[in-house]
Parts: sequence; structure tokens; C-alpha cells
Amino acid sequence: MKIDGNKQNLKGVMLNAYPDSIGQKLSDVIQMLQFPEFKDTFSVFYILPTFFNSDLDRGFSIIDYNLNKDLVSTADLDELSELNIQLKFDIVLNHLSVASPQFKDLLEHGDESKYKNFFINWNSFWKDYGALNQDDVIIPKQEFLDKLFMRKSGLPILNVPFPNGSKQPYWNTFYQQVNYNEIAISDINGVDNLDDLKIEEIVNKVNKAINQGVDLKSIDFNLDQLIVNQILNIVDEKCTYLGQMDLNAESPMVWDFYEETLLKLHEYGCKILRLDAFAYLHKEIGQSNFFNKPGTWIYLERLEAIANKYNLILLPEIHAEYGLGLHHELASQGYHIYDFFLPGLVIHSLESGNNSAFLKWINEINTKNYKTINMLGCHDGIPILDLKGKEINGTLHDGLLDDEEVETVIQIILARGGRIKNLYDSTGKKISYYQINATFFSALGENERKLLLARALQLFTPGIPQIWYLDIFAGKNNYQAIEKAGSGGHKEINRTSINLEDIPYLLQKDIVKNQIKLINFRNNSKAFLGTLKINPSKKHEVDLEWNHEGHFARLIANLKTCNFEISYNDSDFSGQMSF
Repeated sequence: MKIDGNKQNLKGVMLNAYPDSIGQKLSDVIQMLQFPEFKDTFSVFYILPTFFNSDLDRGFSIIDYNLNKDLVSTADLDELSELNIQLKFDIVLNHLSVASPQFKDLLEHGDESKYKNFFINWNSFWKDYGALNQDDVIIPKQEFLDKLFMRKSGLPILNVPFPNGSKQPYWNTFYQQVNYNEIAISDINGVDNLDDLKIEEIVNKVNKAINQGVDLKSIDFNLDQLIVNQILNIVDEKCTYLGQMDLNAESPMVWDFYEETLLKLHEYGCKILRLDAFAYLHKEIGQSNFFNKPGTWIYLERLEAIANKYNLILLPEIHAEYGLGLHHELASQGYHIYDFFLPGLVIHSLESGNNSAFLKWINEINTKNYKTINMLGCHDGIPILDLKGKEINGTLHDGLLDDEEVETVIQIILARGGRIKNLYDSTGKKISYYQINATFFSALGENERKLLLARALQLFTPGIPQIWYLDIFAGKNNYQAIEKAGSGGHKEINRTSINLEDIPYLLQKDIVKNQIKLINFRNNSKAFLGTLKINPSKKHEVDLEWNHEGHFARLIANLKTCNFEISYNDSDFSGQMSF
């Protein structure tokens, strides 16, 4: 894949936020961007997918790609255009919500639905490659199960009701939520051979179990199993479902849907298109369900052909061990890559006072000419898996950090209130750490000097800097939000919305003013249009210098004291800033 000249001109710093991260809707974020302090600070805005209609996983369970009118208006898009802010959006390639029009049609019409093959029936996929269990779900042979990459414990399925009364397992790699609703006496009246007292007893038992989160199959009804099955079926019929249902990319209808979606996003003003969960899209018997080859590459080429029609930069989102080398494979094909390595490396460098791992990665970006979008904090967690090595065919390929260093980073952030996210095998056993959820400020011990130096290191790192809104304001871990979100709500620790009325007060804080000062410097210095030189330095120091046609910008930082200075020379100004 080659990026044409029109796609190369994307420069500047990128804001990352939900439509309601500031105030209550996108117009409030825009009002913040119109403050004098933010004039020309951001040239790109990565708006997270509650921009669209969604129902789970804070936007990543898409119902449809129409504007979420509760948060967004077409007038907002016009105002962003007037501010010369380009847009980055997600297309969630691997899945759609159970509430999407396509899946709702499947639930209504079952095997007669025109979308029957739009999603992946687990049993149909694994037919002849496994055996039915007692719940009529095929368990693939162990040789196939061992190759599956699990994002949650247990099989990646959600059993959904079909019109014929059966439950059908559909592939569901990521989140799901089944809500059991209380039943009434009238719901049970149709069950034969039950008197009024027994019906009342059944209703009380079922509702108590639902409210206590008890497995309904464990209830002792003291009834014939056929009658019990009738009762459980009635309960199932009253269930409501949320879930991110995997798409069947072997279906031409899915590719028609992608084509329609890319056109729609282009019309919204999209310039960068993040391919969320794309590495899970291609599925094949006997292969991993994560970036299997050549299938994943074939799909990516098809997407690139569509994107080229609309002059979109594709950003494949992929979390994988550094030692696996997928970042290099993507970059060598000309794709922009997400720099998921930088957050953990910056934390490691600032906590250890050692520049080696950080500079190793910067040098790789520099010498191999990777086109990256980097970050510190984000809507998700601080990546951990990405830093590690990987054993391939009996050979260990080193990570950017060794296992002991990764463990140290993990324990530091956990001690400061972070929450861990793991990966699992097919039995539900944890096999690896994945990410830690925390604000970047809290991960640094809520030390403002560390946060400011972290921002400077990011801005001097090659690539397009993407900045999480909460980090600008030195946001702290929000434990109340975790509790309110309930099970699976750990990511809310770093998603606190800020009142628009509080912005003027926050803009008076030194940590905020100095970050904006650094961002504006990054925007205005012509040096960053050129090349990066990594100057020799002591282990506890970093010395990075950008040069372009006589312009230069140089960062010299002490990782132990977090003191740093920036010297510069541009057409109209030169000098030094010390922090």
C-alpha cells in the first residue's frame, strides 16, 4: 500500500475525546476549542464513536453510522471545518451491535433473514470440526481451540433467540451483556399443571435469583425437567441483549456495508480512518483469529482500495507484542501505525531514570521511517502486552522491555490505583496482561513535573501526536465512575467528563498552560518538518534535536529530576525555554 501525496500533508497535533468529554455534547467541545488559549492548538480531532449511534463499550458497539443526534449535529461539523480542524473517526470493522438493523433482522426472521450470513453462526462455522456440548454449542477440537486468541474468558459466543424457539450461538469476540428481567405471574400462567401457589413460588424464586445474579439453572424448582425448561424459556424470552457481534467478511453484503460506511464518513469530513479491531476480522479453520495470513492482508488491501476513492488515511489499530513484529510489517507496507509502545516506555523511562528502551524505539521509528500516530493517555488503557517479546517457532524475539521491567511498570501503576485487563485462553485461564486502565497523570504518581516532561518527550517523538483531553487538564483516576459502571467498567477510570464552566479555571493552572505552550511550540516550529537527530547523552538524559532548512528545535531532559530545556531557532524567533 502506498500513501499518495495528498495523504502525506497531515501535520500538527491531534485532540482525542468523546463528543461529550467537555460539557454535554460536541458543541461544548467546539466552544472550548474556540477559547483564545486553544487557537490553532489542534489541527486534527479524533472523535470517538459515540459520535455515531451505539449502545455498549462506550461507542464501540455500533448500531449504525448515522450521527448520534443527542451529542452531534451537522452544524458542529461545519464549525470544525471553519476552525480548520480535520477529523479522524473509527470504523469498527469486526463487529456491529445486536441492536443494529442487520442483527435485529436476523433475530426477527432467523434463517429466513437476508442477513443470515452477515454475521457468523458459531456452530455453522465449526461444523465438522468439533462436537456439540450439552448446551448445543460446538466445542472445536483442541488443536483449533489452542490457536484462538481470546479477549474475554470462555468461548467468544453469545447465544441469541431465534423465532423457532432455539438458541443460536453467534461469534462475539468482545463485549456482551445479557440482562435478565423480572417475570410476572401472568408470564407463567400458560405452563401446564401448575396451581396458583406454585406459580407464585416460581415467580418469587426466579426474580430473587435475577436480582442476586444467581445462575437460573441452579434453582431447585422441584418440578419435572420439561416444565423447568418451559419456565427457563419464558425467562429467556424476556431477556434483553447487548453485544458486539462479529461480522462475516466472507459475505459480499459486509463489503457493501463497508463501502457505504466509508463514503458516509468521508462526507462527515473524515481524513484519518482508524480500523478498530481489524486484525480479528479474518477467520479461518486451523488459523489464529488474530492477524492470520494472508487473509488479513487480503482484507486490508480491499479496504485500502475503498479508502483511496475517498482520500482516507487508514490507521490499522493493532495490539500485539513488539517481538511479533506486526508493527514493522504494517509500516513496511506504507501504513501509518499506532505507536502503542510510547506510553509504557515513557513511564518506564521516568520511573527508572533510564533512556535505553525509549531511545531504542525512537531510533527504530527514525531509521525505518515509520509513519506513526503516538499518544500517552487515551480512551482505552496503557498498553502492556505491546512492550513484550514473543516466542516464534522456538525463538524468542526480544521486546522493548524485558519481562521484569514490564512487571515493574505494571506494579507501579497498580500501586497508584490502576486497574488491570487480561487476556485468556479458551478455558478462561489468564495467559497474559493486556493493558492497565489509569489516567496517565495518576500512572505517573500525579507528579506534574513528570507529566510535563512526558508531554515534551511525546512532542519530540516522530509521528503525529495524539493527546487525550483529560491529560491536558492533569485528570486523576475516577474510582467513582468505575463503581457506577459496574462489571467491565474499569475503563471509565480515565473518561471523566469536564464541565465547560470549569475550563477557564483549569486554564489558569501551570500544568495546563505549560502543556499548551509545548503543543503550540510543536505546531509552530518548522524544525519538526525535517529530520530527527538523537544526540549522545548519559543514561538518565534524553537529547533530541529536529532540523529543517536551518531551523532547529532541541530537547535536553533529565529523566531523574524531570528538569528539561528546549532551545530553538526559527525564521522569526529563537531562544530557550526551561522547565
